[in-house]
Amino acid sequence: MSELNTETSPATNQAAGPEEKGKAGNAKKAEEEEEIDIDLTAPETEKAALAIQGKFRRFQKRKKDSSS
Repeated sequence: MSELNTETSPATNQAAGPEEKGKAGNAKKAEEEEEIDIDLTAPETEKAALAIQGKFRRFQKRKKDSSS
C-alpha cells in the first residue's frame, strides 16, 4: 500500500506574504489532523475505482476524438 506525502502542500511551497504564511500554516495543521481511513482491500473500493477509471478512459477517448 502506498502512502501519499502530505508533508508539503503547494501552498506551503510557494513564497507567501506575512498574512498568507499564517493561512498556509493553519492549512497544514488541518491536513495533519484529518485522517481518512479507507480500506483499499475492500471489494467495494475496488469496484468504485474500476468504475471511476472506466468513466475517465471514456472521457479521454471522447476528448481525443473530438479534437482530431
